[in-house]
Amino acid sequence: MGTTPKMSYIGFNGGETTPRHTNLKQMTIIRDIATGKVHLSLVEDNAFLSAIQGLHSFVVDNNADCDMAYDWVCDQADISSFVADNYAWDMFFDVYSQAAELDA
Repeated sequence: MGTTPKMSYIGFNGGETTPRHTNLKQMTIIRDIATGKVHLSLVEDNAFLSAIQGLHSFVVDNNADCDMAYDWVCDQADISSFVADNYAWDMFFDVYSQAAELDA
């Protein structure tokens, strides 16, 4: 069985206003502790943000459950997954939860 890699979130010091890495001002980056690789969070990706903007309507119009909404965002943003990106997941789930509440 595979294990989910542990992630550490870097980029902002208290209050999320001052970036630690001066070359990535105001960007949310993620470092995989196991591999040491660093990448930008999808919250910095325009296609992902566009999908999130349309998510509320999609959920309400289609009575979408969480899996359907997740798949739709992945399709719209042309990505395979974002579950390991806590910032992107939180953004997705906040919008999904609000839309699902209205649809209930």
